[in-house]
Amino acid sequence: MKIVIPKESRENETRVSVLPSFVAKLVKLGATVEVESGLGKVLDITDSEYSTNGASVSSNREDMLKSGDMILRIHRPEVSEVALYKKGSIHVSLLDINAETDLMAAFKKGGVTVVSLEYIPRTTLAQKMDILSSQANLAGYEAVMLGTAYMKKVLPMMTTPAGGISPSRVFIIGVGVAGLQAIATAKRLGARVEAFDTRPVVEDQVKSLGAKFVKIDLGEMGQTKDGYAKELTADQIKQQKEAMTKVCSQADLVLTTAQVFGRKAPILVDAGMIQRMKTGAVIVDCAIETGGNVEGASLNDVVVTSNGVKIVGMGNLAGRVAENASQMFSANLYNLIEHFWDKEKNVWPKHYEDEILEGCVKNRG
Repeated sequence: MKIVIPKESRENETRVSVLPSFVAKLVKLGATVEVESGLGKVLDITDSEYSTNGASVSSNREDMLKSGDMILRIHRPEVSEVALYKKGSIHVSLLDINAETDLMAAFKKGGVTVVSLEYIPRTTLAQKMDILSSQANLAGYEAVMLGTAYMKKVLPMMTTPAGGISPSRVFIIGVGVAGLQAIATAKRLGARVEAFDTRPVVEDQVKSLGAKFVKIDLGEMGQTKDGYAKELTADQIKQQKEAMTKVCSQADLVLTTAQVFGRKAPILVDAGMIQRMKTGAVIVDCAIETGGNVEGASLNDVVVTSNGVKIVGMGNLAGRVAENASQMFSANLYNLIEHFWDKEKNVWPKHYEDEILEGCVKNRG
């Protein structure tokens, strides 16, 4: 089976889908691997490092895509590139399948099997393949570091000869993977941390990290089978905002990480709440790529409001720590491939009758 790995075509992508050390693992499985020349350039990885680890290196992207039995990448391809794929090939990447109707139609027309990495189930067995969680973990860390870069205060309490410095107050909205890592990072840096989530089940996790869980009674709440918060009603959203306004008004740094899978992110911090915040306070909107949680946030921009609050809306937070993000992405991809690899026939997968594949395979070629 031939696995091909093209360069990412999305502008400003700093991550690499497969590092050379994982190419060596794929070759050891029995795969033939071909990478596009310059694949690792964004991380200062040379073509020779890939060839040393068993890959052939191609400077002809079209020929490479035409010859691949499996194509691995981070983001979805251009629709025009799908026409190059051979019938029966397998495409593996992050794919916004609900929005990309033309792309999915092209896959279907070309007889290409599609593996959408967002839909890998969040089960114990699939944890080692869960790219969303691994990248969100790094995004949560980077969100705190990014927020501190725009603050005019330090996070920890300090006792100095010139007097004491009180710890900064950090409020984290949304306690999924990114939120939990943000809590842990802010606490390690010495901040006073509070967090809120609509799922009461995460309260113990928040407290175990040393943060205070902000309780807001929204009535009966819960989570989906994949661990995501259920969407709120209009009345619940209003009630939540009223309760959060007081916490936000006291915070030096607010991080929002709330997303509803497959839908536009909900607005949780509106203009009225921002007007109640302190001058110099910072908000980092971790959900900006799916529409944003903060009113007025702008993708890849920093907006300063009339009362001096900075709204930071940088996308691809995991890509800001690209070396680690690429390492984790590569490991997740390899674990997915290795788990279903047929070692006798050197093909993938052995079969499609599996809970994990039933979740993430969105088109059978």
